[in-house]
Parts: sequence; C-alpha cells; structure tokens
Amino acid sequence: MKILGVDPGLVTTGYGVIEVKGGKLKVLEAGVVQPNTKDAFERRIAKVHQHIGGIINTHKPDAVVLEKLYAHYKHPATAFVLGHVRGVICLAAAQSNTPLIEQSPKRIRMALLGNGNATKIQVQAFVKRLLNCPKADMGLDISDALALALGHAHMMRIKII
Repeated sequence: MKILGVDPGLVTTGYGVIEVKGGKLKVLEAGVVQPNTKDAFERRIAKVHQHIGGIINTHKPDAVVLEKLYAHYKHPATAFVLGHVRGVICLAAAQSNTPLIEQSPKRIRMALLGNGNATKIQVQAFVKRLLNCPKADMGLDISDALALALGHAHMMRIKII
C-alpha cells in the first residue's frame, strides 16, 4: 500500500510518500513545496496543486492523508487562507480519483506515540527512529507529513511498528 501524507502550510507544505509491502516500510519521496511568497496568491496555491498533483501521478498512492484544519481563535483569517491550500490538495486527489482521508494531528500523535499532545519535535524524533534515519536532515513539515502517512497506515492495521 502507498500512502501520501500532506501537511499543508501557508508558506511551506510538507509531503511524504510511504510504501508498506510485505511488512517492509519504505519512503518513496518526501519534501516540501515552497512557493515564492512574493508571487500572487493564486500562483502560490497553483504551485502547491501542480506539485502535489505531480506526486500523485508519479507514485499513484492508494490514499492521500491530509492534516485536518486547526485554527486558533486569535487568528481566524489564517484558517481561511489555509483552507485555499487544503482545497487545491483536495482537488489534486479528486482529479486522480485517489481517496482523501483527513486526520487530526492529535489522533495521529496518539496512534504513533501514545500521546496526542506530543510536540512536533517528539513526532520528528519518532519518525526518524521508525524510518531508521536518526541523522537525516528532516524538517518539521516533512516529519509531520510522514507521520500522517505512518499514522494512517497504523490505524488501518498495516504492520509498521
């Protein structure tokens, strides 16, 4: 099974594609999409759409796991802007007929670490340990995206841990 995890962001969108086959876990691709912040908003979200669509077309995942939207009450406008980024990711999944699953960060953290309130640093350390790459230069956006994919695989009862 191939799973694409996507951690949408206003400046940086992290992604990670994993494959679980015969009890073996493999990262096929992981990285970030960082549109130029000086570009017009529509160009920035178009870049996210094109990049994520390209990853879906290349790897043909069985599922896309997208982080659920969380908005702090002090910054409601952020939720609206982030909603656009999430929308183009949903569109890319729909255009390829790939099932889209939304997961909350707390649920993923609980599934993987047994603690829904684990920090991003703790999630990153766990992902590195699980993937046996403790010295890898892995940003938080990438580790969060990989955690989404890994957590979904775990919740689907696919043996990864």
